Amino acid sequence: MKNTLLALSALILLVACNKEENHADANVHITGTIKGFKKGKLFIQRYADTALVNIDTIVIDGSPTFESHLKLDSPEMLYLVIDRVKTNSVDDNLQFFAEPGNIKIVTYLDKFYSAAKITGSKNQEVYQEFLAVKKRLTDANLDLVAKDIEARKSKNIAQLDSISLKSDQHLKRRYLYTANFALNNAKYEAGPYIALSEIPDANTKYLDTIRKSMTPQVAKSLYGKMLTKYVADRKKAEAAPVQ
Repeated sequence: MKNTLLALSALILLVACNKEENHADANVHITGTIKGFKKGKLFIQRYADTALVNIDTIVIDGSPTFESHLKLDSPEMLYLVIDRVKTNSVDDNLQFFAEPGNIKIVTYLDKFYSAAKITGSKNQEVYQEFLAVKKRLTDANLDLVAKDIEARKSKNIAQLDSISLKSDQHLKRRYLYTANFALNNAKYEAGPYIALSEIPDANTKYLDTIRKSMTPQVAKSLYGKMLTKYVADRKKAEAAPVQ
């Protein structure tokens, strides 16, 4: 009996040591709960070139909690994708800004994306602040689209001209807000990410101003390097003689 207990203790210690060794180089610890999710799989994905690839797979069997240990060279936008096994939903992909440290994700099976609460990432906080204003701007644009449809039905030319002017002003306002937000948050990796993902076709001088405002640490990050290269490529293309 004593030998059995010793053997079990040794086995537990070995498993614990192996687990620690497997996560020795990890700098991101993700824990979470998906309430109502009892069976299926979770995938943590990142973009590699233009495609999403798995960097971790988590099997859910009975407990709605999950855990992942990752190594990131710098803060990066990742995607938590749920495989419901027997049911399908368009709400299966949760975008979150991961960074070194402890990140916690709490959500529900039936509101996987919309009810998600993500804590532990400053870049996520910055990105969520941007998304809140982006939603208001998007809603305002949808109102203009609805008015445009009605004006076309009634063939109200004067109203169509007014809506067209407002749409142009709204687009400029959206670009200006996004550029200013990225500029004011250039000390976070979310700054260059927002510039690249939301306004890649903005005037080069605006993108270059954001690039110049990045801190040295952000400039060395994944999205900092991407923005620097993108601006350099734009400048080169604009300077090339027209043939």
